[in-house]
Amino acid sequence: MAFNPHKIYPIDTKPGTAVGIALPFNAPSVFFSTYTTKDAIKNNLLNFFLTNKNERYLNNNFGADLRKYLFEQISSNEISSLKENIQTLINQNFNNVQVKNLDILENPNTNSITIQLSYDIINTGMGDTIEITFTQ
Repeated sequence: MAFNPHKIYPIDTKPGTAVGIALPFNAPSVFFSTYTTKDAIKNNLLNFFLTNKNERYLNNNFGADLRKYLFEQISSNEISSLKENIQTLINQNFNNVQVKNLDILENPNTNSITIQLSYDIINTGMGDTIEITFTQ
């Protein structure tokens, strides 16, 4: 009987095989590639947070739609609603990600919000954190 089994994605066992693309697009040619599932999921989550609804071709429901909150009055009700919305959208779009902790910090003086996300990749024992600040 195996104790603490971890799922290893087959692509991670092939060195030199790219899994996805890295953000931001600042490579000398076009973009840098990611070579592990952990890095690919992190970049996919970053892309999700930076995308608004109806921006992605053939997938209109993809995106956290966060930019619309920048021009709204920031209140505790808005923050709790945003937190619930993000949690639901991550569960819908990323079935291999389990959210450990999601914090949304607001700064009304600069009209900015900071999202701090800690997550685990299901069945792998791997996890990571993301912190993004949106300003006007």
